[in-house]
Amino acid sequence: MKWTNILLSLAAASLVVSISGCNKEDYPKVEQGRTIAFNKDTREVTLIHDSAMDPQKPVYDVLPPSVFKLPTDPAETGPEPKPGQRMKLDTEKKVIVIFDTKTQKMLNIPITIVDLQQSIGKEHPLVYDKDAKKAKKFPVVDKDKKSVTIYSGRQRMLCTFSVPDEYIGYPESTWDAGDEVRLTYRTPGQSLRFMNISKTDIFKR
Repeated sequence: MKWTNILLSLAAASLVVSISGCNKEDYPKVEQGRTIAFNKDTREVTLIHDSAMDPQKPVYDVLPPSVFKLPTDPAETGPEPKPGQRMKLDTEKKVIVIFDTKTQKMLNIPITIVDLQQSIGKEHPLVYDKDAKKAKKFPVVDKDKKSVTIYSGRQRMLCTFSVPDEYIGYPESTWDAGDEVRLTYRTPGQSLRFMNISKTDIFKR
């Protein structure tokens, strides 16, 4: 199944549930959020639900996290999701919001902006290696300077900031944004269709 068909099926399922006034239990439910963990052995994805469902201004704040197995049918499964614990980077309020895997809670960490580059597209030389024809690796963690450099494609922003000493030793994935995914299900914990929004070009045929 093409990823465009998966997307259309997911969108249709969402629409049917929203407009149907009865027998909603007969229709697949839709879950969308950001991946914070992925177990390749069990093929289980853990995600934080997007309560806003706004592609430009998502709000990942629903706890506890949801855990789903990927579909048993490979044709209903998109690319495997990349996990990350960064939920939000707010340069105006100077705070980064992460999901703390130890406490299983959201954590607001104060930051000090070291450098901020805006209007940075995905093929800008600062974030894209033209010779290698691939994106440069982010985040970049400098433990000596206690700084982290993040690129956000959605915000078109390259930002370097420092964090308090107690956080610089956190795993690199702490500062990374996990892939955004969307799935349908009838039985909690088992997805019927799975789409990796971050890694799917819906216009590619």
